[in-house]
Amino acid sequence: MAVPKRRVSHAKTARRHAQWIKSLKGPELTVCPHCSEVVMTYRACPECGYYRGRVVGKLGKEEEK
Repeated sequence: MAVPKRRVSHAKTARRHAQWIKSLKGPELTVCPHCSEVVMTYRACPECGYYRGRVVGKLGKEEEK
């Protein structure tokens, strides 16, 4: 069974973790075609309530009245 011969230093551990931390990205954003507001992908627009050209949720129904 393989066992480390020496303890791994904090600097060595941090260097190893930095490889995948740099590759993390923020949430994907897109523009709502109905109201031109910036929204997260695959989510209904919080401003107008539209998703893929249809009204979804209470927010969209209130705005139509």
